[in-house]
Amino acid sequence: MKNFVVKTIANAAALAVAVWLLDKITLTGDNTGEKTLTLLVVALLFGLVNFVVKPVVQVLTFPLFVLTLGLITLVVNALMLLLTSWLADKLDVSFHVEGFWTAVLGGLIISIVSWAMNVALPDHKD
Repeated sequence: MKNFVVKTIANAAALAVAVWLLDKITLTGDNTGEKTLTLLVVALLFGLVNFVVKPVVQVLTFPLFVLTLGLITLVVNALMLLLTSWLADKLDVSFHVEGFWTAVLGGLIISIVSWAMNVALPDHKD
């Protein structure tokens, strides 16, 4: 359970950095509390997409991973971010990613920040 909370916090922080750095990734809300709640919901959605959909996509695109020496990971991460944006729209959560190239850059930012957060935050596997 602690691992889930740590990963959700890391995802939320990474998404917040991407929203802060990129104008075409938007998160709206009336106040800070509402934005924080929206960010946590989006982090949960992003974690769910990465847990359920990403492994399937990685297996199906394995030859491309080998052929591109892993660079296709940028495209897969962008697609997961776009899928999260689409799901957020369907669930009426105020998060939107505008465009594929924004998603590629956002996915790269999220990967780097999430990795750093997972290194910095404690991870106790009981």
